[in-house]
Amino acid sequence: MQLELRHLEAVLQVAEAGSLGRAAARLGVSQPALSAQLRRIERVAGGELFVRSRSGVEATPLGDFVLSAARRVLGEMDALTAGTRATAPNPALRLGCILLVLVDHLFGHLEEELPSVDIDITIEHSATALVRMLGAGQYDAIMFGEVGGHEVPIPDGVAVRTLMPKEPAFVRLSASHPLAEQEEIELADLAGETWTMLTDDGDGGPEAMADACQRAGFTPKLRYRIADRRMRWKLIAAERAVSLCQPTSPYVEGTVLRPLAGDPVTGRIRLAWNRAAVCEQRAAQIYRAVARAYLDSIPTNATFQAWWESRPELHPAVD
Repeated sequence: MQLELRHLEAVLQVAEAGSLGRAAARLGVSQPALSAQLRRIERVAGGELFVRSRSGVEATPLGDFVLSAARRVLGEMDALTAGTRATAPNPALRLGCILLVLVDHLFGHLEEELPSVDIDITIEHSATALVRMLGAGQYDAIMFGEVGGHEVPIPDGVAVRTLMPKEPAFVRLSASHPLAEQEEIELADLAGETWTMLTDDGDGGPEAMADACQRAGFTPKLRYRIADRRMRWKLIAAERAVSLCQPTSPYVEGTVLRPLAGDPVTGRIRLAWNRAAVCEQRAAQIYRAVARAYLDSIPTNATFQAWWESRPELHPAVD
């Protein structure tokens, strides 16, 4: 076996995340699969790269050496990619996103704003990794969310504009759940439920949910962390779990979306772009496309539409 770029990226993710579990979530793989890959990398490297403990992982001297080389090699690859794009006659616009709701409505608006530009959209699993890749030149612009008071670190050379300053989290539960008939649900009434969530998005969501549940008087029983949204929805439809979701999430047969009384968990949606790749005019065009895509997603939930219409101060400008 020879070390490849994907191996260097995995080692870097483990170091940045501070644990195998969080790194696996960012990479979109299982923790056992990442552990097995790390063992193979360590065999090639000739020794342990990380010391593992209950609090996470810490790089060994050999690990520090490999990490230094990994950052240098991956940085050179990013520079190569940026250089080839700079000389290409019609480079595609590379967008990264973890907000599937927006992507469903986005292509048409981007084509209207940028009719002669090829669009390349990639779905990632972690807001933190997405922002880092933007700063490294792997994306031109990204869309991501931050929940509660969490702030994703923004690298130099990146500009950010908030699309939605306050978006409430709704709860998705089975249509046959006893609370499904209520127009809104008290978070405390979900104290006995089993919860599911996506693998760590790096957006502060798990921490915000745990804090809100603590304020409501209970500790959530989180049993399922799932990367596949459709699998998560099947669990909910089968009344095996409930989950926090964006209010603009699509209709899913067998489930309902309900607001939480008092909006105990809120977040914001942001657009960021690499100034070296996106001029201000193009950034404005991308923002308009994303804003219109978000507005298109609102009618998917009549309850959220009523919430939205009562708060015009939050509406993004699209002109």
